[in-house]
Amino acid sequence: MSIRYNRLEGLKGLDLSGKRTDELGALFSSVLGEGLHGLCYSAYDEGQEPGSLLTKAQIRRRMGIIAPHIRWVRSFSCVEGNELVPEVAREYGLKTLVGAWLSDDKDLNEQEIEGLIRQAKAGYVDIAAVGNEVMYRKELTEDELLEYIARVRAALPDEIPVGYVDAYYEFSARPRITEACDVILANCYPYWEGCHIDYSLIHARQMYYQALHAGQGKRVIITETGWPSQGTGLGDAEPSSINALRYFLNIQQWTMAEQIEVFYFSSFDESWKVGDEGDVGAYWGLWDKNEKLKF
Repeated sequence: MSIRYNRLEGLKGLDLSGKRTDELGALFSSVLGEGLHGLCYSAYDEGQEPGSLLTKAQIRRRMGIIAPHIRWVRSFSCVEGNELVPEVAREYGLKTLVGAWLSDDKDLNEQEIEGLIRQAKAGYVDIAAVGNEVMYRKELTEDELLEYIARVRAALPDEIPVGYVDAYYEFSARPRITEACDVILANCYPYWEGCHIDYSLIHARQMYYQALHAGQGKRVIITETGWPSQGTGLGDAEPSSINALRYFLNIQQWTMAEQIEVFYFSSFDESWKVGDEGDVGAYWGLWDKNEKLKF
């Protein structure tokens, strides 16, 4: 069974009502078999969280699970073992979007920036992301972020695009940052805006095209999008296995048809994220915390 984009299905995307569990599983397996553009990579084992030291063995174990299904992998940090992620990705023949995690901790920012530059010079970086949602979190000023972007851009070869990751609307609101980026790295989450699953595909497309308009011709990559499979809802957005599967299938068929680059969030469930996002934070993976496919 294969899934192909069909405009006759309408703006709401696939209708999965009435399908048996085995039919849903076959649809999911078909998409994985055809291959995804990329996944956001999570290496933390149960009981670990940011601050825990990652080992190459655990990174390699989880990379081996997802590598047959993707062409790109996205990492979020260049310290505490995360710097090993792009190196291991290369072992599996994957391209990499490598991020330096920035915050209001200037000392740690220095480690992250130096780590990103070091990884790029070693040949492990295909796209460099300087920061992730640090404007959204209000942990740096625009000028501070622009200095970090300029520093990385000056240190890297021209053939490695340098960008910044944030919510899609930040690129409309902050033209100086948009101008400084070689590539627009936009997070697009209908769920976090309380969107009903029936309208999530429409909303995701609107998010992407807003970022595209803000970029004025620059390449735009959806660096995160996804839907939780469990947890407490937000507005009209309801977490469930069927909604998570429907959203995943809709996003994949749309982006494949339009040749849009997308990093789906996420590879594995991460229990530590409940502290930041509430109970839904633990259930964004295509694989559960025990590394078993959900669907």
